[in-house]
Amino acid sequence: MAAGANAREVLERIRTVRQIRQFRPDPVPQEAVNDLLEIARWTGSSRNTQPWHFIVISDKETLRQISRLRPPITWVADAPLAIAIVLDGARPTSEAYDEGRVSERLLIAAQVLGLGGGVAWFGDASHETEAKRILGIPTERTARSMVAIGYPISARDPRPNPARGGRKPLSEIVSYERFGASKR
Repeated sequence: MAAGANAREVLERIRTVRQIRQFRPDPVPQEAVNDLLEIARWTGSSRNTQPWHFIVISDKETLRQISRLRPPITWVADAPLAIAIVLDGARPTSEAYDEGRVSERLLIAAQVLGLGGGVAWFGDASHETEAKRILGIPTERTARSMVAIGYPISARDPRPNPARGGRKPLSEIVSYERFGASKR
C-alpha cells in the first residue's frame, strides 16, 4: 500500500474524483477500455457473487437512444463510450450494493487513466425496461445504470438545474460512539 507522501497523493486523487458529464469526442483507447474492464472484474462483491455483466457501448445511435430515456441523462449522447452494468437480478439488495461499488471503481480508474466518468441512472422501472430493450438485455436481469467515459472537457454540470457544489462540514455528518455525539 502507498505510504507517506505517496499515500497523500493517492488519497487526494480519490477525493477529487468528480462526476463528468462533458466529454471530448475523441475515442477511448482500447487499452484503457481493457484496463477499466479489468478493474470492474476485480471489484469485490457481496459473497463474491460477481453478479454482473458489462456491455461496452460506443455506437453513437445507441448512446443517443439511452440519453433520451429521461432528461437528466441527455449528456450521455455526447460520451464516446459507456459501460452498462447488468446484474443477475437474483439478489436485489446486495446487487444494488455491488453496483455502487463497481460504478465508483470505474470512476476512480477513469480518472487515474486521464479520463473522466459519469454515472447515468436509467430511471424508474419503465425506463429500465426500455434501456434493456435497447441493449438486448434479458428481462430477468437488472440494468439500472451505466458509466459514461471519455476525455473530460469540464467537471461543470451542464444540466439546466445542477446540484449545488461543495460538501457539508464533518461536524454536521459525523458522530462518535453514538448518533449526535461529538468528539471529546
